[in-house]
Amino acid sequence: MTVTLPTPDQVRAVADQCGLSLTDDDVASFRGLMQGSIDAYNAVAAMPDEVPAVKYPRTPGHRPAPADNPYNAWYRKAVVKGAADGKLKGRTVALKDNMMLAGVPMMNGSSTLEGYVPDFDATIVTRMLDAGADIMGKVHSEHFCISGASHTNSIGPVHNPHRMGYSAGGSSSGSAVVVARGEVDMAVGGDQGGSVRIPASFCGIYGMKPTWGLVPYTGIMPIEVFIDHTGPMTANVADNALLLEVIAGDDGYDPRIKAPRVETYTEALGGSVKGLKIALVKEGFEQPTAEAAVNDSVRAAARRFADLGASVEMVSIPMHLVAPALWTPIGIGGVTQTMMHGDGYGQGRPDLYATSLMEFHRGWRRQADSLSETTKLFLMLGTHINNQFGPRYYGKALNITRRLTAAYDAALQRYDLLLMPTTPMTATPLPAPTAAREVYVSRAVEPIANTLPFNLTHHPAMSIPCGMIDGLPVGLMLVGRHFDEATIYRAAHAFEQSGD
Repeated sequence: MTVTLPTPDQVRAVADQCGLSLTDDDVASFRGLMQGSIDAYNAVAAMPDEVPAVKYPRTPGHRPAPADNPYNAWYRKAVVKGAADGKLKGRTVALKDNMMLAGVPMMNGSSTLEGYVPDFDATIVTRMLDAGADIMGKVHSEHFCISGASHTNSIGPVHNPHRMGYSAGGSSSGSAVVVARGEVDMAVGGDQGGSVRIPASFCGIYGMKPTWGLVPYTGIMPIEVFIDHTGPMTANVADNALLLEVIAGDDGYDPRIKAPRVETYTEALGGSVKGLKIALVKEGFEQPTAEAAVNDSVRAAARRFADLGASVEMVSIPMHLVAPALWTPIGIGGVTQTMMHGDGYGQGRPDLYATSLMEFHRGWRRQADSLSETTKLFLMLGTHINNQFGPRYYGKALNITRRLTAAYDAALQRYDLLLMPTTPMTATPLPAPTAAREVYVSRAVEPIANTLPFNLTHHPAMSIPCGMIDGLPVGLMLVGRHFDEATIYRAAHAFEQSGD
């Protein structure tokens, strides 16, 4: 695409947008001064991009028929065979559809992105293939991942594997469903406010949000660099630890990666919880949407940890209830400035930019009416705040987040793990197609209160299944110190092995 010198009228329009008053002579002068820079843009446009080579052959695959996709979990079936050997040899993996798999279409839940085909693989995709995994295809996410439920995807809702017509959780909804149904061994999801852990809770699987900066986000469509995480979703603890071993570590691209402490997480399996100190976070049981039966189930699970030899006590961390207010300017700012107005990436960080996605994603402006209601809400509110106040509230929320981090760190100096319900409720009914916008949005945001704080503070957090209520799973969340995923796996595995 050639960059052309702006016309005089275009210069005047841009000047008005910038608050400048120009005479006709000014317009002519500035146009002349712009020509050298225009030439530089075109020189860059003519150069080949710098993206990783695609190592493993694949085809675009196909969209499965409804009869072969009854829960609407799959977007594309596309098998990519991995290396001949490695830690994941013989394992099958599904990718959340915000992750780039070169040559295979990607829509990230939105019809405005449908038709886009990535030109390189996400770092974690290459690592899984190098370790011998077979990628089985792409599974549905929520619309641009902006929902903690499973009803905003442009192709339709994803159904809970335990009960049709109920939410699978989001935004990594398809990932949880195909693991819970045994259609793949493993999946990966993205998590900005709970999007790995919420579907894990609703579907009864294991979902780990690792420490921020442990797993590269390279090649995954972002929402906001400060809260973006990606992590494993599996049917058991051992597979979860194994997959994290494969995908963790610096890739030389992602600016989040700051000397991460990478461990052999499977070595934590089989250990006793004797001697571990676990704190039940009082405020995690006091969310406005909390269901008494969920709280009771999680407390019973905490007693099981005590029976296994752990020390279990209740603590109060009042700032836990403040976290949603802090997340709002950061999350909405990211949706607005990075994902939408920033064409999916924004600028200003030394990342590996998917420029083909950025070019394609600009098309949302011509189809904005087809965006999900949650995306419209965040986009309009974020644009309004930026127009009126600029980014100051983003900055202030991030500053205050340091106090939130310190509050959890203070508790984690005395305890090895924090414990609370992953979601305050079990899976909720999917909104009817005719549901009011208020119901549609409420369903999308109600599960996130306990999960989103740790996207801000970057602590590792894992959802593990701990019971069933009326046929629907209950999730318990364990939170650890930064880069101490091993202790979470140690406790989760001991709990898993202690009973169904």
